[in-house]
Amino acid sequence: MTYGITDLTTFVLGTIFIVLLPGPNSIYVMTVASRQGVARGYRGAAGIFLGDTVLMILSATGVAGLLHSNPLLFYVLKYAGAGYLAWLGFKLLKGAWSAWQGKAQDGGESVSDDKGSRPFRTALLISLLNPKAILFFISFFIQFVDPGYGHPALSFFILGLIVQFFSVIYLTVLIFAGSRLAQQFRRHRRMSAAGTGLVGAAFMAFSLKLATASVR
Repeated sequence: MTYGITDLTTFVLGTIFIVLLPGPNSIYVMTVASRQGVARGYRGAAGIFLGDTVLMILSATGVAGLLHSNPLLFYVLKYAGAGYLAWLGFKLLKGAWSAWQGKAQDGGESVSDDKGSRPFRTALLISLLNPKAILFFISFFIQFVDPGYGHPALSFFILGLIVQFFSVIYLTVLIFAGSRLAQQFRRHRRMSAAGTGLVGAAFMAFSLKLATASVR
């Protein structure tokens, strides 16, 4: 046991598996990178890093436990998150349909094509408006912190750094993979439209999944 962490190897393996699971955060960042470039992809990634950090702090301080004791708060948060994901999905589908028909898109047609969009803010909201993520951090982190250790904040800090380390690596891979895809998208308009449509459909599916999540 080191710094109050009871099973570091299991935590690292679990973190790698969890980070690799597809979700709205990673898909959004890859989409932004494929449509707007590496720099804006990293802006979206920064929003995710901040959002995850906030969730980990809430979990470590026990604030997130309010979602367990207050189902109404959980449902308000989850429906707000589901609605936001659905809105993003709708914007992507709308932009994909316009692109498929060969119509010139303005800045409002697609959240991923909008040059005035704010990837950092969007990714941050996607991350924060996810009560299941908060509950995950509660159930995951607490298993690896020794309740008898005198400095639990240090334990949570180390675990948080590990999560962010693997998240940075994974999102970097997605950003550069998305940038490579952009080269193909520029040559094939309908391929680009189809890809955007698939991402939009994925966001609608994530929205439905979040809306049907339970507090327990």
